[in-house]
Amino acid sequence: MSKRDDLIAQYADDLKNKCGISADMDLLTKVTIGCGPAVYNADSSTVAATQEHELETVKNNFLIKKLGLSDGPELMEAINKAIETYGKSERNKYRAVVYYMLTKHFGKESIYG
Repeated sequence: MSKRDDLIAQYADDLKNKCGISADMDLLTKVTIGCGPAVYNADSSTVAATQEHELETVKNNFLIKKLGLSDGPELMEAINKAIETYGKSERNKYRAVVYYMLTKHFGKESIYG
């Protein structure tokens, strides 16, 4: 298995065991690929949920630019819900997992069509 395949398996495990979500493996793979090289870097592969600027980055770069959503309070509410689902005490919140949950939340799977 490639490094990316290993990461995708880890993300699926996190979704199942930490979030209680059965992953759509095709979508998870596409979201992971969409994250680009960020998934291979220890710092950029995770979301620092306690840092406001990091959450703003998720909102602006992913929800608005990638998914094409309009800015509004519901975006930050969805991010906070995804973080809550992952578990606030969970140290490593993988970016691909958070992005996967947000993609599903907003019904934007077609972006990865």
